[in-house]
Amino acid sequence: MLSEAGLTATNYTDALAHIAQQFVGHDTVPAIRSLGSGNINDTYLVDTEQPFVLQRINTQVFPQPDQVMDNLCRFVSHAHQRLGQTPLNRRWEVPHVLRTLDDQHYWHDAQGHIWRGLSFVKGTTTFNTIQDSTHAVEIGHGLGYFHSLLSDLPITSLTDTLPGFHITPGYLKQYDLTLAQAKILSLEEQHCCSLIEHHRNHLSVLEDAKASGSLPLRPIHGDPKINNILIDTTTGQAASLIDLDTVKPGLVHYDIGDCLRSSCNPLGEETMHWQTVTFDVDLCAAVLRGYLSSASDFLYPIEYDYIYDAIWLITFELGLRFFSDHLAGDIYFKTQRPHHNLERALVQFQLAKSISMQKSAIQTVINQLRTHYCSEARYAA
Repeated sequence: MLSEAGLTATNYTDALAHIAQQFVGHDTVPAIRSLGSGNINDTYLVDTEQPFVLQRINTQVFPQPDQVMDNLCRFVSHAHQRLGQTPLNRRWEVPHVLRTLDDQHYWHDAQGHIWRGLSFVKGTTTFNTIQDSTHAVEIGHGLGYFHSLLSDLPITSLTDTLPGFHITPGYLKQYDLTLAQAKILSLEEQHCCSLIEHHRNHLSVLEDAKASGSLPLRPIHGDPKINNILIDTTTGQAASLIDLDTVKPGLVHYDIGDCLRSSCNPLGEETMHWQTVTFDVDLCAAVLRGYLSSASDFLYPIEYDYIYDAIWLITFELGLRFFSDHLAGDIYFKTQRPHHNLERALVQFQLAKSISMQKSAIQTVINQLRTHYCSEARYAA
């Protein structure tokens, strides 16, 4: 991993500039700065005449980065084709993949790290928490339109770049193996263990539905949390989805659950006050309203039946993943302090508890939206 450890600030900047020049030729690179707060990849904004995003793909997480880039290029090509055929009456941008000087879509550095360049979506911003109900609707609309763009892309054209991703029973098995090697646990760690044990038998609901044929595989984003949805700074409308490493075949419910998990926690997933975390049902209704306004055309009626399960499960799943990584020594998610992943796990587990306590209210919202968006013809189908 390229870092400032063992390098002077000048050498570090020069190394990044050399990498950036592989995508822009021999032009001077005026400035490079860190961009975003992702937990996986290293991301920078390169301040050239046409600014672009420079990103190092984390090959510990994505051991086959060429497949990640192949998926990304297929998605980008398909999305641009769809946009060309049916232009929108509002702004929507799909990032372009930059080519290297030798016409490749990624570049190896001397240490074997994989770097890519993506076009920068100007005039946008992101938020870690929902700002108001209008923002919530736009977050949902952005994810729904993204799914709509992908809805006719055959899943056979995409590689599963992260086998096991969002397969909750698989994470449970990993947790069991990690727990068996763990040392004496603190009270907070014991609390997490107790919750996992209590819900152990409820963690296969989406996989069971997939196995039975009730839920179809579709192309998905894989990580549509709130700060991966770009908002136009002028109109306040969703303008793009970024962080496209996990575009792959999956259940749209993984995306719906993850989007609502991150959107409907007013305190955000990095809060230090996990005991006061709650799930906001009104925000949930707004996000789902935005989502279904652009995604209802391709959803089957039975898919509505699993939306609540997805909201609870994906929230609990992330808590399980954070906690497992904490026990394993923080080898997957980036951390900024000791016990950071434990704190993150506690937030998600508390959020899942709030979701389960409001199941009736959430299901009422889903049923009302089903009635509104699911046509009689769709039911007949």
